[in-house]
Amino acid sequence: MTLTPAALGFRMPAEWETHEATWVAWPHNAGDWPGKLAPIPWVYGEIVRKLTVDGREGVRVLVNSAAHERAARRVLEKVGAELGQVHFLRFPTDRGWTRDYGPLFIKRSGPPAEAAIARFHFNAWAKYRDWKKDDRIPELAARRLKLRLFEPKRRGRTVMLEGGSIDVNGRGTLLTTEECLLDQAVQARNPGMSRTDLEGVLRDYLGITNMLWLGGGIAGDDTHGHVDDVCRFVGPETVVLCEEPNPRDANHRPLAENRERLQGMRAEDGSNLDVIALPMPAPLVFDGQRLPASYANFYVANAAVLVPTFNDPNDRVAVGILSEVFADRPVVGIHAVDLVWGLGTIHCLTQQEPAR
Repeated sequence: MTLTPAALGFRMPAEWETHEATWVAWPHNAGDWPGKLAPIPWVYGEIVRKLTVDGREGVRVLVNSAAHERAARRVLEKVGAELGQVHFLRFPTDRGWTRDYGPLFIKRSGPPAEAAIARFHFNAWAKYRDWKKDDRIPELAARRLKLRLFEPKRRGRTVMLEGGSIDVNGRGTLLTTEECLLDQAVQARNPGMSRTDLEGVLRDYLGITNMLWLGGGIAGDDTHGHVDDVCRFVGPETVVLCEEPNPRDANHRPLAENRERLQGMRAEDGSNLDVIALPMPAPLVFDGQRLPASYANFYVANAAVLVPTFNDPNDRVAVGILSEVFADRPVVGIHAVDLVWGLGTIHCLTQQEPAR
């Protein structure tokens, strides 16, 4: 019988563990930011600049062609990114949301120490038609990096899973939402698969021993409940959870229900969770559409924590809270008002590759 990655000692590391690199796919799909694509490469450029500061982290940039790479290089040169830390990969993509289709890296301390990829599949959130290029990225990554590729299956079927639908503490505990992973009526990723099926897959392929199931996601999120807009680990036994005090806001009730659930949850060793409230920005609407603006969509890099900001009074509050919990690295705001028109921000467009 073939051993699973968990049986071989693999686990999915926490985001704050040291990275070899961050993966991003250079933006090109105008349909993701209708009428607003022009400023988006400059936001990406600022993100890459912050990631490469002082040579602390490499960035692997996915591009569609030589011309696409030249365009990316021009932006990165102008913003002052350390191009010696940037590695371009000619891997064509459909979209720029690398979190959801990019390689989910797992590792083991050994002997021998090893990194590998859990090759979950991607179908554009069971919503859009253009996904076949994105779905190939984990295989291309494994081939380029010469890593083992483990393909999760359950009852003979491949498994759909997006990186933004889960968050881990690196010790066996995983956060997710029932709305995203279990709903069989709306954007069902794995029709017919039960909670037990999915828990078994996550146990076998990511080393998860403790599942924390929240309820729903936030208003405006077209992924149907990604947890990375709601609640995130910031330590092995500490989470930040978005909070909306206005009872008339659409996010008030689901976020309050998630807080109630967390009160009865424990870490993998039975410890109580420390739950820190993270504010929400005021509702952000563009062209009549509520956008999924959330400070929980931050990204923890080697040299900084990058937090989306929205020209909102709570920007400073959120950055202050995260500065307290990530005292070992600076917390930096990235202007994301244009970015969130694509229905995602910083965490959605990044994917970490752990240090070997």
